[in-house]
Amino acid sequence: MNLLLLSLNAGALPGFLRRHTGRDPGALRLGYIDDAAAPHADQPFASFEWNQLTDLGFRLTRMTLATYTAAGDFDSDLNTVDAVYVAGGHTFVLLGALQGNGTGEVLKTRVRAGLPYIGLSAGSVVAGPNVEPVAPLDDPADAPGVTDYTGLGLVDTVVVPHADGALPPYPRALIDDVVRTYGDRFPLTRVNDDQALLVENGVSTLIPSTIS
Repeated sequence: MNLLLLSLNAGALPGFLRRHTGRDPGALRLGYIDDAAAPHADQPFASFEWNQLTDLGFRLTRMTLATYTAAGDFDSDLNTVDAVYVAGGHTFVLLGALQGNGTGEVLKTRVRAGLPYIGLSAGSVVAGPNVEPVAPLDDPADAPGVTDYTGLGLVDTVVVPHADGALPPYPRALIDDVVRTYGDRFPLTRVNDDQALLVENGVSTLIPSTIS
């Protein structure tokens, strides 16, 4: 499996996909899973990720998991893209979309079979074994139907994004509290906004991810 788990900046993405597809951004189409952004549709961040990717030259196909009535349709749509990008926003809302109609199982199968996975913030968190540690960052009450916090299990650590405290909603004191509260129960990896957790061939490495 090959995953790139971002916190905010996507500078490491073009090189990641060149290694695993042999093509530059303009020749690639990303399946852009946007369910996590639904609670933030009226905020500037909702367009930040999309614009960041198009500025890098990627072509995007929007995929909203909650709109699929059959997991097989999602599976078919994945045949039209070169990689999947799971956008940031509300982690528990995203998890609910993955759990609600079988799309999460389809996504796990395809990534384990070789489809490159890119996540940002919430999209990085759900790739891990459990999303409970980010409850101080995203209120689980906003997704009342989600009672099982098991993630996709594609990696064996829970990404704690925005770990440098640079974004105002996630001060360093809050991140430190997450680590104190959950560090004994879950394997955690702090990822700063200018970093990414790279997972290639079973090896995880924290790398820079700035955009020059």
